[in-house]
Amino acid sequence: MRYIFILFFLYSSLFALQTSDKIFECTKIFEQRKGELLVELERIDEQKQALNSLKIATENLLKKKKAKLDQQEEALNTKLAEVTKKENAIKAIRDENKKLLETLKSTKISKISQTFSKMKAGAAAGVLSDMPTDDAVVILQSLKPKVVGKIFTKMDPTKAAKLTELLAK
Repeated sequence: MRYIFILFFLYSSLFALQTSDKIFECTKIFEQRKGELLVELERIDEQKQALNSLKIATENLLKKKKAKLDQQEEALNTKLAEVTKKENAIKAIRDENKKLLETLKSTKISKISQTFSKMKAGAAAGVLSDMPTDDAVVILQSLKPKVVGKIFTKMDPTKAAKLTELLAK
């Protein structure tokens, strides 16, 4: 038993010696690589700092661009409001001008119809026959039916029929 115990003790001592040699070798390798690893860590740290600086610069640039876009949008909205205001003013003037034009037309037609009402039927028929049919229809619409009837009796029947047809529409 002693021999076994001694043999076991010797074997474990040899094994422990081999293990300590391996640990010593690993420590040597680590020491050799330690310098390389420190250099690599410094490089990674520099890259991290550069990336962080780039991120900050990009964020600042984006903030400036956003502020500029906001300013341009505000200016654009102001101009749009001015254009809309001017457009509404122009529409109001246009509507007013339409009303004035209608008033002028009705006044003009009224005066013309008064003139034709005072004319003799034969003279009025001659003038209306020579006018463009659209203008003649407008004048005849403003006259009293009795006056229109007298004018048609003195007018060429073909022309009177054509004007009557246009008046009916």
